[in-house]
Amino acid sequence: MAEPLWTEAEILSATGGKLHGEVKAPLNGISIDSRTIAAGDVFVAIKGEKMDGHQFVLPALKAGAGLAIVSCINDAMLAAGPVLEVKDDPLRALEAMGRAARARSKAQIIAVTGSVGKTSTKEMLRSALSASGATHASAKSFNNHWGVPLTLARLAKENAYAVFEIGMNHAGEITPLVGMVRPHVAIITTIAASHLGHFSSLADIAKAKAEIFTGVVEGGSAVICRDTPHYEYLAAEASRCGIRNIKSFGEHPDADVRLEQAALQSDFCCVTARVFGERMSYRLGIAGRHMAINSLAVLAAVKLVGADLARAGLALADARPAAGRGVQEALQHPDGAIFLLDESYNANPASVKAALALLAQMRPGKGGRRIAILGDMLELGEFGPDLHRAIASDLPVHAVDQLYASGPLMKNLWDAVDQARRGGYAETAVDLAPIVTKALKPGDCVMVKGSLGSRMGLIVEAMRKAWPPKVEH
Repeated sequence: MAEPLWTEAEILSATGGKLHGEVKAPLNGISIDSRTIAAGDVFVAIKGEKMDGHQFVLPALKAGAGLAIVSCINDAMLAAGPVLEVKDDPLRALEAMGRAARARSKAQIIAVTGSVGKTSTKEMLRSALSASGATHASAKSFNNHWGVPLTLARLAKENAYAVFEIGMNHAGEITPLVGMVRPHVAIITTIAASHLGHFSSLADIAKAKAEIFTGVVEGGSAVICRDTPHYEYLAAEASRCGIRNIKSFGEHPDADVRLEQAALQSDFCCVTARVFGERMSYRLGIAGRHMAINSLAVLAAVKLVGADLARAGLALADARPAAGRGVQEALQHPDGAIFLLDESYNANPASVKAALALLAQMRPGKGGRRIAILGDMLELGEFGPDLHRAIASDLPVHAVDQLYASGPLMKNLWDAVDQARRGGYAETAVDLAPIVTKALKPGDCVMVKGSLGSRMGLIVEAMRKAWPPKVEH
């Protein structure tokens, strides 16, 4: 019988809480969402910006949670099932469990940050490392103050490898998170104008991203994109944090893991690279030159943690983009397919350019067009209007036939685009969705992208509802 993820004694030791009732089920998971409870999950009633998890303790226990961790207790909770009472915010208990899980783990740990490509790099690492041993990785984009400790607390004793995505909106946010993770390898994918509204310059973003080096364990490694102008600074910061093994990746001739060739297709790419001097060719199941370059960071990390490089290369063929980050689908219009590139999860100027380049790789059907549907790129502060307007020059470069746009910031781009390329504009994604579904036709290749707050996912949902994607059997 498999050992449970957590024992009652381990949780009591980690949290210092007081147990009410008897734990009867094996504790095999951790959850902060009562809607996704599995039997035996530990439900942690954290207090979010909009919701207090204590409101969902009873539904969680009724759904099969093996234990609930709370700071406020009542008779209804006591009657519903075992409850662990902690003195502080239950998030502090989750953090304590995360640190305890890290302390007991023998896994090789990799942490990933960067302005673009964190989640996709994490997913590539999941695929590559799974070929060598049991691998644990962050779900979705669980990369913030609750996502990182939640992912840590889910780390099983038997995992050989673990991958953590670490994000930030402001300076100082990465330091406490990486202090919990304590990685053997820290990766910075690149530095770009993401969250620029909270910083005065790209140099300040680089400084914030470099916080990831503060948590690297003694004898650990840093993996940094050699192509970024901030490479020398980042390498110096890694050295200042005591990291002696600093490796680089990219197209730069001095990169330790260097791209030699990338044959780009619409939904995959074939890569040839030099990995610490060893020539290697592999197929990557995610499209885009930017993905090919980030796969080099993956191979660097695989080598540094002692996993099998050849198996990792083969496994990258099975890597797939995360939801809203480059997923491609053929939508079934009655008169033929409409090809969707779903990039709706998030956006900044660098990732929009990468998505446009990917759209350019797609081949429209007979009479079809390349169509970009763009929503606001948020958190750019005073730079926002100019950065949106600048995208106008990228549209012809990437053979975009028509632009559909929504949001006050994207109005700057809309006004800068030539009349022939204008498809439609609306103030919100809700208003743009019917315009889009009315205008699209068979053969069109459609890319949808915007910051999460611009809600471009609503347009993707409207497209899928109008023309359900073909289900593969």
